[in-house]
Amino acid sequence: MSQSAFAGLLGVSMRTLQDWEQGRREPQGPAIALLRIAEQCPEVFSQLH
Repeated sequence: MSQSAFAGLLGVSMRTLQDWEQGRREPQGPAIALLRIAEQCPEVFSQLH
């Protein structure tokens, strides 16, 4: 899945996703839970795409 598609599923901009990846910003609230799900069960997100 592309960064753009993943950002869309999370409901954030691609810039925000890149900032999280590069440590410039920390995810907040529900994004933290969604990122944990993506890490532990990536197939869930591929089914949504």
